[in-house]
Amino acid sequence: MTWAPLLLADPSPSLRLLVLRDLLHRPETDEEVKELRALQEHDPLVKKFLALQDSDGSFRGEESGSSILGRIRLTSQTLMALGFLGLGPDHPAVKSGVEFIFSKQQTDGSFPLIAKGAVLDGGRADDVKYHAMPIQTALPLLGLAWAGYATDKRAEAAYEWLLKEELSEGGWPSGRHQDKYIFAAGYRRLAHSKFGCRTNTTAAVSALALHPSRRTSESARRGLDKLLAHEHRQAHALGFEVARIIGTERLRGGFTYFKRYDVAQILDLSWRIEASLEDPRIAENVKFVKDLQGPYGLWEYQRYPEASRWITFDILRSLSHLDEKTDWFSLEPRTPFQAYPKKPRRF
Repeated sequence: MTWAPLLLADPSPSLRLLVLRDLLHRPETDEEVKELRALQEHDPLVKKFLALQDSDGSFRGEESGSSILGRIRLTSQTLMALGFLGLGPDHPAVKSGVEFIFSKQQTDGSFPLIAKGAVLDGGRADDVKYHAMPIQTALPLLGLAWAGYATDKRAEAAYEWLLKEELSEGGWPSGRHQDKYIFAAGYRRLAHSKFGCRTNTTAAVSALALHPSRRTSESARRGLDKLLAHEHRQAHALGFEVARIIGTERLRGGFTYFKRYDVAQILDLSWRIEASLEDPRIAENVKFVKDLQGPYGLWEYQRYPEASRWITFDILRSLSHLDEKTDWFSLEPRTPFQAYPKKPRRF
């Protein structure tokens, strides 16, 4: 038995639609594809997300561990889910959610940082630690891009702000206090970077990877190159990002948002940014993932088995797009990553 009949037997019409379209390459004119498209409104997963929308277009939900971005973040996360499930940019709920996010955009293209220790109205600049963090704009951009609005002129302004925050050596920092960079904690330190932060870099690269032209830009490629240098593969984290997008894993964390190094997510970024299998790190990621595939062609997600078929679809899509011949090249040396390197003894 292979993965195809198992995925096509899933009760979710959205998953069956994605399998037919992205894995079996059925065109939008295919009768079964059109039938599943019509059934999407009745998909329990879609209905669950749509039920969370308020009259102003925002989405509510449960969030713990961080207050970064507030309702903007919850709305962005839901737009990521609806886009991943295959709802298009013309869907009424998607359009109103997108307009809510854009209504909060600042004049410089960024989105407001609302978190403990952030600059708020009336706050004193010398009392706060962070004045800007790339993730404050990268997360809304992820929602907008998944919803199909990456090339909207307002989103383009946000991309430009994000690129201005990029470090000179590639990647993105933990954040800034005034014009000074703040060091990232060891567990999210970016390999081969003094101030680079893996959480902020993952968010920024993910947003760039969903843009039709910026996905192969030098900034996207340098950021992915830095992430690939982490080389920290954990079987239990495989598929975590997809599980979070579809709402199985809870939304939590600010700086810890991308704490887990999800190899499935890295493979998704790799094919979107057009990295090559000739890069040994990517080839090793592919081998790592294939070695975890079950006897029936599925990847089991132990924490929440109900997410396994969605994760399987995502991994299969990535594997089918990765190419051995691209113009990708790496500038990062292969060195073992240590979150907290031991300091040499003086004596």
